[in-house]
Amino acid sequence: MAENRWLDPRCSLLDIPSNIDGNFIELGDGRLMSMVGNRQAFGTPIEGISVSDDDGKTWSTPRPVHEGAASGPPACGVLIRTREGVCIAVYAGREGFFWDWDEESGEAAANVRADVWSARSLDEGETWTDHHRILDGYCGGLMNIIQTSSGTVVAPVPIFLRDPDRHESSVYTTVDQGVTWTRSNIVDLGDHGHHGGVDEGAIEQMEDGKLLMLMRTNWDQLWEAVSEDDGRSWRTVRPSGLDASSAPANLLRLNSGKLLLLWNRLYPEGKHEFFRSGGAAAAVAASRHREELSLAFSDDGLNWSEPQVIARDPGGLSYPRAFERRPGEVWITTAFQGNLQMRIDVDDFIVA
Repeated sequence: MAENRWLDPRCSLLDIPSNIDGNFIELGDGRLMSMVGNRQAFGTPIEGISVSDDDGKTWSTPRPVHEGAASGPPACGVLIRTREGVCIAVYAGREGFFWDWDEESGEAAANVRADVWSARSLDEGETWTDHHRILDGYCGGLMNIIQTSSGTVVAPVPIFLRDPDRHESSVYTTVDQGVTWTRSNIVDLGDHGHHGGVDEGAIEQMEDGKLLMLMRTNWDQLWEAVSEDDGRSWRTVRPSGLDASSAPANLLRLNSGKLLLLWNRLYPEGKHEFFRSGGAAAAVAASRHREELSLAFSDDGLNWSEPQVIARDPGGLSYPRAFERRPGEVWITTAFQGNLQMRIDVDDFIVA
């Protein structure tokens, strides 16, 4: 464990290699699949898809989902195995990846690029087909992907917009198991800066069938968008009331039906201030607090339990992922900062 890191004593470390991305899916025979690579720096290519048959302790040699220039993503991708048994990968492609921001002009370079690609496997990841680009442009982090109760697969894909330069949120849906994709309307709330806008959304389905997307902002809280048509459109957009720093959250619907939220709150527990920065990053100076990872639960996506800090690290813990390995047993990792890999028993954190 990293020096000076604290874990809630109800948590325990996972016995998995440090280069496992944490975006786990369970295959039909109980094996696990994940992405393997350097998780500490966006832009570092993931080596490929890997499989474990011993509960994550060891992993097969990673294989790319596509041979050639776009063979692997930077440290940014999501996986799902649908109820129909199709594995789908959505990721930012390596081909042409470029990012640069001009501090003087306040604009990104004209050729910034992180295209988003998809591929699918009908044989549990042995081979991948239907590899194609679904976003020609630049995206931020991909946080999660879900299948709704009606069968639609839904993936939040942030998009970079120009004039003024900023990030905003969109969602891609597929009703044919990843063969074709359709983009929703863009949730655009303005702003300006290399981290401006509403970005890096995480999504889950609520008990009433509506979809909830929680998005990173620079405005001291997560903003939420709601879809009533399986992610095809997002008409309700509002502040969520969940205080947050400028960092993405993640959502997971548990086997019990409860929603689990992981995120970096606005300030460290018990404090009312933290380092802020604005300027080229965004139009307002935002909290950059990422030293604590918190969780909360909800039955309806509207009312949340009191946040609980589960880990602290002065080096940062961000871009969380969650996977319910067994009912009530959740594996938590951080895909960008902290290299956190731990498990919790949900019942230990539910407050009656």
